[in-house]
Amino acid sequence: MLDPEAVADEQRRADAMRRTVDVACALLRQARLPRKEAESVVDFTRTRVLELFPGKEEVFELVLRPRFARILDEFCATPRARATPVP
Repeated sequence: MLDPEAVADEQRRADAMRRTVDVACALLRQARLPRKEAESVVDFTRTRVLELFPGKEEVFELVLRPRFARILDEFCATPRARATPVP
């Protein structure tokens, strides 16, 4: 039989993870951060998720990393080379 306390704890951690990831995604989409800062947000989010679910690094990399990569590619500024003016 499942322990109701364990189930409630799992649900609490899953809710906290979902909120953390949702806030990070919203920030990345709306703040127009430089790529380096955006990557720091992803790294912080990964740390927080792994605090909630230790040992689930592979799940983060398979499920959430691609989601963050798509957002970074679409919404985050990348450093560009300066164009040389044409004389």
